[in-house]
Amino acid sequence: MRLTAAQVDQLAMEFESKSAHEVLKWALDTFGPRIGLASSFGAEDVAVIDMMAKIDKNSNVFTLDTGRLNQETYDVMDDVRTRYGIKINVFFPDQKEVEEMVKSLGMNLMYASVENRKLCCEIRKVHPLNRALANLDGWITGLRRDQAATRADTKKIEIDNSHGGIIKLNPIADWTSDQVWDYIRKNNVPYNKLHDMGYPSIGCEPCTRPIKIGEDPRAGRWWWESAANKECGLHFDPTKKK
Repeated sequence: MRLTAAQVDQLAMEFESKSAHEVLKWALDTFGPRIGLASSFGAEDVAVIDMMAKIDKNSNVFTLDTGRLNQETYDVMDDVRTRYGIKINVFFPDQKEVEEMVKSLGMNLMYASVENRKLCCEIRKVHPLNRALANLDGWITGLRRDQAATRADTKKIEIDNSHGGIIKLNPIADWTSDQVWDYIRKNNVPYNKLHDMGYPSIGCEPCTRPIKIGEDPRAGRWWWESAANKECGLHFDPTKKK
């Protein structure tokens, strides 16, 4: 199933006044198992999982295991499985690609240059995402507009030009961090305990640190790089070159 650009633009306008629950219900009713949530099990994603599970316990949830995640991230994956009784599809990077990259550039290549770091993200995250989306008509994210300047114009529904024009749904694009945490607490949603240790944004273990008081919430991601580089490529739009 493919929606036209005009249909998506119309839906984007309509969805601005709709709640995240309403947007998700539309997506699950329209696409069923052909749309899935890409979850890194941060605060935003577990809130979305809670909403999806209440709509349909058979909702499609998948994650990208880069091989460099924190133990706390694996813990919350199991907590979510137990709490909601859902299956989580796990996609790993290609073994040969990782082996060749590490052999050539070292285990901690990401610290040497932006190019190396982006290569690591591409092999460990982008390529597995491509496989995860290959047979889907759409995917769901926990992107929020106030997370970073690069995400400020995120719409609640978009066409993903990087993956054959499938739908990309961002149901909590207009939420604030306070709204996310208010939802988690009110609904007793399992969450990654790294959040309690000063990690507002969580990625791979070697590329994420706690932030200091007053720092930007994403300052702990790839902290050795400039703010302009703080994306991994999962949300790159080739038509906008950003």
